Amino acid sequence: MTKAGKDMRIEEHRFADDGHVPNNATLPVIVYRAALDTGPGAAGACERLFAYNGWGAAWINGIYSHHHYHSTAHEVLGITAGSVRVRLGGENGNLVELGAGDVVVIPAGVAHKNEGASPDLTVVGAYPGGKSPDMRKPAAHDREAALRNIIRVPLPTRDPVCGQSGPLIEGWRSADQS
Repeated sequence: MTKAGKDMRIEEHRFADDGHVPNNATLPVIVYRAALDTGPGAAGACERLFAYNGWGAAWINGIYSHHHYHSTAHEVLGITAGSVRVRLGGENGNLVELGAGDVVVIPAGVAHKNEGASPDLTVVGAYPGGKSPDMRKPAAHDREAALRNIIRVPLPTRDPVCGQSGPLIEGWRSADQS
């Protein structure tokens, strides 16, 4: 189900409002390297892991090739096959390479975009509490509503990979209190 242990490595990426995308100045994007088992049945195992840890409304597909963000929910993406280059934080954000076994948790407000993927890319996505997210594109016309939504999104109660504790719970709780 998960390799969360000695091989797993954690990265954090922080993004401030860039004038086009709100991003999330408080909560970092968390990347879990080598967190999932890969191979046959990996997508189903990932979906079950996320559900077990309270991240539901799962889907299996890819990542949109346009900048978008969610103002009403955080999102977890598990890469169960293939690889993808994801631009995080908007047009001037970071380009992050993700491969099979990696997981990324994207806080509400942070833009993300597929900038190239292998043909076998398989992504499992989910949301804390199974909340259905909105879909937003960088734009000024609804920015104030998006900003109000983002600050109201509650912190998850469980880490999607590690459960009751883990990098997300520890990192986001301390970031939210600073």
